[in-house]
Amino acid sequence: MTQTVTVDRGKYPLTQFAAPGAGGVGDYFALLKPRVMSLVVFTSVVGMVAAPGHIHWFLGAVAILCIAIGAGASGALNMWYESDIDANMARTRNRPIPAGKMAPGDALGFAVVLAVASVIMMGLVINIVSAALLALTIGFYVFIYTVWLKRRTPQNIVIGGAAGALPPVIGWAAVTGSVAIEPVLLFAIIFLWTPPHFWALALVRNDDYENAGVPMLPVVAGVRHTQIQILIYSLILVPLAVVPYFIGMAGLTYGIASAVLGAIFIWMAVDVFRADISTPKGEQIAQRLFRYSILYLTLLFAIILGEDLVMMI
Repeated sequence: MTQTVTVDRGKYPLTQFAAPGAGGVGDYFALLKPRVMSLVVFTSVVGMVAAPGHIHWFLGAVAILCIAIGAGASGALNMWYESDIDANMARTRNRPIPAGKMAPGDALGFAVVLAVASVIMMGLVINIVSAALLALTIGFYVFIYTVWLKRRTPQNIVIGGAAGALPPVIGWAAVTGSVAIEPVLLFAIIFLWTPPHFWALALVRNDDYENAGVPMLPVVAGVRHTQIQILIYSLILVPLAVVPYFIGMAGLTYGIASAVLGAIFIWMAVDVFRADISTPKGEQIAQRLFRYSILYLTLLFAIILGEDLVMMI
């Protein structure tokens, strides 16, 4: 007979999931949110390569490892705290804790050790500034976004997006020991990209978030308001994403590509604005923007990385 564990967090639904097991290597790896971690590592590498000066390859590898571990720890802490929400959403109910593959306490201990170790290693091996920024990123994601904002306000993604936007700043600081306008600009691009990216998905997953008691924008303000906000953020994001070319941070290839990619982004955001999300076609349009937004950001940062690597040769 399968045992169940009941979780009750106030106004949110009672959640039942299978009694936890010991958890395997794959379960611990899943806690790290590897897909999110890969984007964090990628953008931090761009910040490192774009930074003036030089860092020894070994120190650079250590810095990347620390950032990856810190990002994974943040994801694990998020999964531990949100296990009740995850159990009520089709997209997340098979994660290790709600699926009963791992005890919440094991996940918490694993995450805390990784978080502390990543910050200490960054401070001892790289520099204090990058370690402080890494600690800020982890703390912001866990305490500000996960604990405070996620369950309380539809602006959770907007404010909480700062945590996901900090990795290129950490990468820059790992090389220079300081912060400058260039990494702040990369931060701003990711920060403004986050709302239309996640809200496009939220439009499709609206019922899922509502059932889980998460006040995402479509749940609280409605689909139409979300469509308007996606378009507004897109119209602000696209011109800003061209700025690295005009300040000399990126070359002509980036300037042309960011303009073209941005035009496509706005076109898709307009399509979402005009779509009837209640229909299958409307959902497809929103999903298309969500998928393209990932490609958009990846290509922007990949071009900056490629241009800088060519300059080093």
